Amino acid sequence: MLDKIQLSEPIAPQLFENLRAAIVEMRLKPGEALSEKDISLRYGVSRQPVREAFIKLSEAGLLEIRPSRGTYVRKISVREVADARFVREAIECSLVRHAAISATDEHIRQLRVLIDEQEAAARNDDFASFNRSDDAFHRAIASIVNCNYARRTVEGARNQIDRVRFLSLDKATPLSRLIQQHREIAASIEARDQDRAERAMQTHLREVLLALPHIARANPDAFEDQIMPDHAVRLVATTPPEN
Repeated sequence: MLDKIQLSEPIAPQLFENLRAAIVEMRLKPGEALSEKDISLRYGVSRQPVREAFIKLSEAGLLEIRPSRGTYVRKISVREVADARFVREAIECSLVRHAAISATDEHIRQLRVLIDEQEAAARNDDFASFNRSDDAFHRAIASIVNCNYARRTVEGARNQIDRVRFLSLDKATPLSRLIQQHREIAASIEARDQDRAERAMQTHLREVLLALPHIARANPDAFEDQIMPDHAVRLVATTPPEN
């Protein structure tokens, strides 16, 4: 169920990444109980690095540590998803504008390779691989600009968003639409068109917000709240649906 780790490498960071992926991909369900003992036995490691990973996952908003009661996969917050998307749009629209200025031919090639990977994952209904390639696509754009602080901030904002996206991939949001949006982003960067690139990124990042109410209603056990903040309600009300 969980990925293997390399015992020759630092353990806690690997546990964090493996458990994060398992939570995002819904292999560990919202509300599911976890124990340091079980995870340490599953990986064949001591409990100290497990405890460190649990603390980091709690700080990332993915685990809830209840003293004397246990540790649980945190349920998804509609409000936090909407707020995180707000932050992502502000940062990634700026990143893509800068990428449209500074991208090289090799950068464009890398983006297209990732889109090809997404198409292969979509053909195989491999939602986990698609999500990882989607993540790599956005990281590649941040790498063009070479702003590590912005990249880290965006990756932190993805923690809650990615769980909703994984729930929606085979339901509310067709993979073909996401792939086409990625193609438009890459084409805009290649054309050195900053305004077009920003509009394309904006459209892409608003996709999860438009699907969010439907996903929350369809998966009530996965969510801890159902009310979107005012800024998200206004955006949904003024964004026309894609054909």
